[in-house]
Amino acid sequence: MGDTWSGPPQLRPGRALAHTPGASGSGSPHRSDGRSPQTPRGARHTDPDGRSRTTPPVRGRPTMSSGRRPGLRALLLPGPPVLLFALITWQVVAHGPLARADERLSDSLVRRGPAAQFLADLGNVTVAVPVLALVLAYVAWRARATGADHWWRPAAGAAALMAAVPLWVVPLKELVARTGPPIMGPGTGFYPSGHTATAAVAYGAAALLLLPWLRGAPARGAAVAGALVVNLGVGAGLVRQGYHWPLDVVASWCVCATLLVALGRWSRHRSRTP
Repeated sequence: MGDTWSGPPQLRPGRALAHTPGASGSGSPHRSDGRSPQTPRGARHTDPDGRSRTTPPVRGRPTMSSGRRPGLRALLLPGPPVLLFALITWQVVAHGPLARADERLSDSLVRRGPAAQFLADLGNVTVAVPVLALVLAYVAWRARATGADHWWRPAAGAAALMAAVPLWVVPLKELVARTGPPIMGPGTGFYPSGHTATAAVAYGAAALLLLPWLRGAPARGAAVAGALVVNLGVGAGLVRQGYHWPLDVVASWCVCATLLVALGRWSRHRSRTP
């Protein structure tokens, strides 16, 4: 019967005054035996209104360091190549002003020679695919030796990307049915350039997968620059030899740039690199 009345609770003698502002005169939490608090919350400083300045992390809840949406840049990056490819394809199919200017430009660029032939040959399957295969074997071996999670995924992704090149190049060639430069005769199926796509995927994927295993910014920069130079050389060789119009080459670069961005994101999310 002693605790059944409806009045406010009263402090009882002998109990610890854990959060009583007047107990120590400081207004901060304290122990009844005079010792300093041992919990992190008790050691935090508070604002003048008594609220803690920091919020403890909650297990299982991610913390956001900024208001920027994650992944927005990665979503926007493939946009310009896709739009450019759509524009080029439309102009080629409709034989618009851009396609006519492309053909006039090609007439002034064709200058056959052994150097241009050598560069064009770097886009052959017999040259580009073995280079990529060697890099994939090396990357997979290094990843497995270091115990990386899903060590085989980056190499498998790049191999699948290389195998998929004819799956989108050949149907586009048949659908667009663009004739080639005059030196190639009356045949069709020159848009987009298959040699350009082979080189872009092979050398681009090789450089992309090598980056995590190269030490220092100069080595990584050299790998990226080497892939870019080789691909520019392949495109220049194809145009100089009269094998393709310039827009055939540019269109393949647009598609392959998007595919390589996807490969880079897939490799980062699916594997742990050193």
